[in-house]
Amino acid sequence: MRRGTIWITALFVATLSLGTDEFVIAGVLNRVADDLQISPGVTGQLVTAYAFAFALGAPVLGVWADRFPRKNTLVSGLLLFAVANVVCALASDFAPLLILRIIAGLSAAVVSTTAFTAAAEGAPDGRQGSYLSVVTAGLTVALFSGVPLGTWMAGVMTWRATFVMIAAVALLAAGVIAASLPHLSGSRSRTLRERVAPLRNPGVLRMVGSIFLCGGGGLMFYTYLGPLTRYAFGDDSELTMFLLIVGIVGVASALLGGILSDRFGPRSARISILAGHSAALTAIGGAVLMGAPLWAAAIGIGAWSIFAWALNPPMQASTIAAAPDAAMTAVSLNISGLYAGTAIAAALGGIVVDSVGVQAIPFVAAASLLCACLLAAPTVTARRACTEDVMDAHDHCPARSA
Repeated sequence: MRRGTIWITALFVATLSLGTDEFVIAGVLNRVADDLQISPGVTGQLVTAYAFAFALGAPVLGVWADRFPRKNTLVSGLLLFAVANVVCALASDFAPLLILRIIAGLSAAVVSTTAFTAAAEGAPDGRQGSYLSVVTAGLTVALFSGVPLGTWMAGVMTWRATFVMIAAVALLAAGVIAASLPHLSGSRSRTLRERVAPLRNPGVLRMVGSIFLCGGGGLMFYTYLGPLTRYAFGDDSELTMFLLIVGIVGVASALLGGILSDRFGPRSARISILAGHSAALTAIGGAVLMGAPLWAAAIGIGAWSIFAWALNPPMQASTIAAAPDAAMTAVSLNISGLYAGTAIAAALGGIVVDSVGVQAIPFVAAASLLCACLLAAPTVTARRACTEDVMDAHDHCPARSA
């Protein structure tokens, strides 16, 4: 690969490490709980800490970091992220581990925001979308590569080795970025008010609320898949297989979501996927209660994955349609909504697990997805900025629906 383009691969590797750190708790949750002698519900708050730090840190730290050169920000953020994960591997108590997850989440927020900005700014003319999709792919690929590998390492060695692996991948990305990323200077013109302006748009607000509920439902189920597997089959020996199914199906379903959005429109796609997501979770919950065999559970997990990971393309398309003149800002706020939902998912899921039982998780998650479907159902209509070249014959700004 030419030196001039290897940096985009390094950004992919960087987001791969971020995604693995986010989702791998689902694969090591039982082992962390057993080692630290805490309940699975309490252990799930490690996801809450990381996700809340990411969701709250992205818009604020993104504005602060925007003034610095992209390479400096990415390398510094990845180094802090790697150190936090190495120290996580050394933690012997829950409290310091929770603090370290917050630090990792904050550094991940800076790296993620800067990675998307660098991809857009450094891409050749007409290829911004392709470069951004490579960075986005790192988060999805983490589901079937980093997460199953981290889960396997936790089983063969210890869960602490998983965090060392994540740190090593982040350091690799930092080194390649330092050597290959072209100089991209920071911007001093963007303010926090400008970044959050799309939140005044009702369409964007509904999409952010819907994706928040999606994170609260779908990722609640994913986070507590380990305890649910142990409940259904007596141990979690099949968890790695389930996570591998989720990841492999997830990559294909993300492409499917884009095809459905392009062919039938974002509104039809998002409603169908959200409704199917809720129905799949309800079916899985029923199968767990009835003691379904392993092969049926594997099919159910695969079906759930189709809906869970097909959602992002139509939701992003809908958000862009709601704020066509501030598309990148609107999408970044949507991502923050997803991470906030992930944080709530782990927190609420922990309460459900410890008070009702892990078997209730699929039903609570399904209810959240149903609410997301209802919120996202109305048509998204937006007007572009009123400039002379977009005014219609009646001197009105043309509306666009999705």
